[in-house]
Amino acid sequence: MKKMLFVVNPKAGKTTLKNSLADVIDIFIKNDYEVTIHITQNADDASRIAKERSTDFDVIVCAGGDGTLANVINGIMQLPKADRVPVGYIPCGSTNDYARSLDIPDVGIKAARKLVKAQPFAVDIGHLTDKFFVYVAAFGIFSDVSYATPQNMKNVLGHGAYVLQGIKSVINIPSYHLVIEHDNEVEEDDFIYGMVSNSVSVGGYKSMVRNGVEFDDGLFECLFIRKIRNPADLNRTVGSFIGGYPNDKNMVCFRTSNVKIRSDKELAWTLDGEFGGNTTDCEIEIIPRAIDILVSAEGDE
Repeated sequence: MKKMLFVVNPKAGKTTLKNSLADVIDIFIKNDYEVTIHITQNADDASRIAKERSTDFDVIVCAGGDGTLANVINGIMQLPKADRVPVGYIPCGSTNDYARSLDIPDVGIKAARKLVKAQPFAVDIGHLTDKFFVYVAAFGIFSDVSYATPQNMKNVLGHGAYVLQGIKSVINIPSYHLVIEHDNEVEEDDFIYGMVSNSVSVGGYKSMVRNGVEFDDGLFECLFIRKIRNPADLNRTVGSFIGGYPNDKNMVCFRTSNVKIRSDKELAWTLDGEFGGNTTDCEIEIIPRAIDILVSAEGDE
């Protein structure tokens, strides 16, 4: 039998897995997995257990939100590449951006059925200072919505909680004077938002830079929004967001494997929906095909 470490975050946004946990485990056992369950005890526990126990198992499966997945991957990424086991994902969060991108169902039983038929798919992983991220690093307006929203509000309101928290962000929009360097190009201006992503969904919405997203091409998609200086700028930028057209003059978009950002004041980063630290001078690099995610072919159940 194959050995599975099943990491479960009991505080994730959706409670549906609690009612079907036994059924999910039964699916794993019936498909020749010997399952060891670990219930996370705090925010960093998934990272710790993944790092400490990874080499004892053939696969690590996590049940929780994108933050739980990111924590597991942060633990595994601290190991040599030869020791990084494949990761499976049962999405139970409030938005499940990365699961949407990989077409993983947000119903536990359906996700489990697909997972046992899945094959390893090597995906790119981002690196910022001393942390790794799976699908997005962001700063500025709206970027703190995920981790600033109380967990009980997420559990009760789901995605609506993010919308309510996001409205608060509009009241006072800070800007940052940035120097952005990538691929022998330099952009300097005042910006209110920045995002380096590898996902077709961010914050529960379709990403503006979703076209052309590939999870294993060694490139992440970058979007920076300049400071809003007048009502015309605001209307045009909002229109671009609604229409999904990242070609407004207030936006800077590009694909890269490495970007350096210098700021006149500290940037509070969000990594996969969790607080990722403050920086004034940082480098974001992409580690190509760094870890295997278990993904089924379309239509597999």
